[in-house]
Amino acid sequence: PPQTQSPSPQTQNASASDRLVVPTGTRLPLVLHNAVTTRNARPGDPVYLETLFPIVIKDRILIPAGTYVQGEIQEAKRPGKVKGRGEIRMRLNTMILPNGYMVDFNAIPTNAGTGGNESTDSEGKIKGDTDKAADAGTIVKTTGIGAGVGAIAAQSAKGAGIGAGAGAAVGLAAVLLTRGPELELPRGTTVDVVLDRTLYLDASRVNFTDPGRASTLPGPANREPTRSRSPF
Repeated sequence: PPQTQSPSPQTQNASASDRLVVPTGTRLPLVLHNAVTTRNARPGDPVYLETLFPIVIKDRILIPAGTYVQGEIQEAKRPGKVKGRGEIRMRLNTMILPNGYMVDFNAIPTNAGTGGNESTDSEGKIKGDTDKAADAGTIVKTTGIGAGVGAIAAQSAKGAGIGAGAGAAVGLAAVLLTRGPELELPRGTTVDVVLDRTLYLDASRVNFTDPGRASTLPGPANREPTRSRSPF
């Protein structure tokens, strides 16, 4: 039978030289083009982003700024009524370079600048803020109102105490019957991602001399967490 020959070292070297490598752990700053919120996000919903800064390796531009990145929502969890925060887990799957070259892209968020106090865990899950200050304020406010009403009605300190207890109960009920703040990622949110797999690029398709330029998107304003008024 005919014998198979292994590739020569020259052939292997030529094959390796046809690929450019973006190593695992490379970090890329992105900006979000479509708003995402736990109020209506569902697994499978698309997310669209764009690179903000060029990735240069060995004095060669491999990923210019303005490169598009597409991903999807893998999990979306609304905040609970008593405890728990809104959560969104996304994965980025495809990268489209400015010349139309498309490659598989495997990355997860490591940080999200949303204008609030959101956080990101090691699995790329973005967690929303809590509203403990407002919850405490609601209870204190209703307690004070209840005490005033009780004192006026009973014209005594005992009446004030009874009214304060009733007011506190009303405030606590208001907190328990409404959801915590929804996690919101407005358009213009910055998202830092890290490659969790080596990215290989076709050297013949990557010939960029311009660092590129990202679209100008206004970032989200700073926001205070607000508990939803609806229990649903």
